[in-house]
Amino acid sequence: MEFLMKEKGFVTELAYGDLHVSGNEEYGYRPYQLLVSSIAVCSGGILKTILEKMRMTVEDMSIKTQVERNTEEANRVEKIHLHFVLRIPQADKEKIEKAVHLANKNCPMVQSVKGSIDIVESYELI
Repeated sequence: MEFLMKEKGFVTELAYGDLHVSGNEEYGYRPYQLLVSSIAVCSGGILKTILEKMRMTVEDMSIKTQVERNTEEANRVEKIHLHFVLRIPQADKEKIEKAVHLANKNCPMVQSVKGSIDIVESYELI
């Protein structure tokens, strides 16, 4: 990827469209938003795949995130809590807990920040 400077941030051209990144969210996505998004969506996609391999149908999923940042250290992201809200008919809670753990271990984005950012997962069934 190549990022080109614009007046209030940077832009890169991707297959899906242009991605605008800026420290000011009026002009693009903030870098921390992209970091959290990549971790959440990567984890969610892998979780869905694992659950389907366990023969559970995921009818719906949303991911709520809570982010803890350290203002004394450049506002660095220190912890991300991923809360998966799942609609799975005939859910097996033991298998879901195992799947959440496996998603963490198999998500490249989570593994990329391992040791730097604490990633915590939880889930609920609706």
